[in-house]
Amino acid sequence: MTAPVFVGRRTPPGRPLGLSAACGVVVAAAVAVLGAAAPAAALTVGRPAVQRPHVPADDGSDTPQGPRSGLHGKSAGPANPANVPATTRADIIKRAKVWVTAKVPYSMSAYWSDGYRQDCSGYVSMAWNLGTNEWTGSLGSFGVKITKEELEPGDILLYHNPDNPEKGSHVVIFGGWTDYTHGSYTVYEQTPPNARSQPTPYPYWSNTDKYVPYRYVGVTPATAGAPAADGKGGSRFPVRSAAARPAARPVSHGVPGYPGRAFFLPGAENDHVTQLGRRLVEKGFGRFYATGPGPVWSEADRRAVEAFQRAQGWRGGAADGYPGPETWRRLFLTAGPDRVTGT
Repeated sequence: MTAPVFVGRRTPPGRPLGLSAACGVVVAAAVAVLGAAAPAAALTVGRPAVQRPHVPADDGSDTPQGPRSGLHGKSAGPANPANVPATTRADIIKRAKVWVTAKVPYSMSAYWSDGYRQDCSGYVSMAWNLGTNEWTGSLGSFGVKITKEELEPGDILLYHNPDNPEKGSHVVIFGGWTDYTHGSYTVYEQTPPNARSQPTPYPYWSNTDKYVPYRYVGVTPATAGAPAADGKGGSRFPVRSAAARPAARPVSHGVPGYPGRAFFLPGAENDHVTQLGRRLVEKGFGRFYATGPGPVWSEADRRAVEAFQRAQGWRGGAADGYPGPETWRRLFLTAGPDRVTGT
């Protein structure tokens, strides 16, 4: 057997091999464990990397599927979709741009210096800051399905082909629309020869009926570096179930206490969402609801909140459609001048 080539220092004996895959995880048989590489360098294994073209219908070599894995060269357990680190859209795109700027080479069997596998699913795992290397068969469990109209920067377009998951799957990051018809968007993807960003027809160049939009369950409207819901600095905090979250603050000056951002994350289900929706309808912003407000946070809620915020004269990040303390106070304020028109 040909001896493997090591890059950088060697990891301690006995460390399990980080399995790899293209848009998944490939079994690297009879290959020794690698050590950490120097910054901005790839960690390679003892066999040539298979270069899989970004078009799924390629003629590359077949390789067996394997399970998802932790970050290479780092100790980390399996990621849990029910308790994921939160991140902002700005941070997702910022991380995606790092690989594009560095022109990280595509490989199913190499890891970048940050521990993420250099294929399409490893790229999304890195951008979403999951802390593990997922594959196209598991990435969907860390997101919720959305529609084309709901796509925002940081969401993904996922094509997982269970009949041929290694050669027939791909995933890309949505970076924003490039035209008013929503026929083209800026893509961030890991594909041969290296990570790239370019205008791309929606939903992709091939298999146009198979790409499904997903939104990461941990995405928040908070600005990068702002205090998290627990009051600590930084953007990482666990997304908890409604039952585990603290009760809303008491009523003050006739305004119900603001419950916190955690109650209005994508997929959140609680009474505060219903309370918010009913108040938006009362204020004249009910046109976004097809069947009326409900307990599950939806795009209709976000658009109604955005319209309310714009009615206050707010623009940009201040009108992102997610209720903060000041949005909540103005929405539920019962005394004083009311600037809301609902138009």
